[in-house]
Amino acid sequence: MEVQVFGVKKSADTRKALRFFAERRIKTHFVDLNERAASLGELRRFAQKFGVTAMIDQTSARYQDLGLKHSRMSDETWLTKLSEEPLLLKMPMVRQGMNFTIGLAEPTWKEWTGR
Repeated sequence: MEVQVFGVKKSADTRKALRFFAERRIKTHFVDLNERAASLGELRRFAQKFGVTAMIDQTSARYQDLGLKHSRMSDETWLTKLSEEPLLLKMPMVRQGMNFTIGLAEPTWKEWTGR
């Protein structure tokens, strides 16, 4: 089993996710969004499952800094914005095969791992 974790090192929730999988000796591929943004294709996979709105962290400092509170954009425009500004994403975003989660989702991860 292998999981892919999208997030930033400064995010406490991302660190918790990485620790969760490390404690269970599950191979983890960490994508640091400060170093490399998620591709549009990867973001679309999460959007198909949860919707674009669920992916946006409206409480993030970056969301406030960009003044996006009253913005109205299409899903495709939002996905482009999220790929350009990864700090707008809720973190961590975790993918295991065709299973996806956004944010801390330990109960779901336990189902995936059986542990």
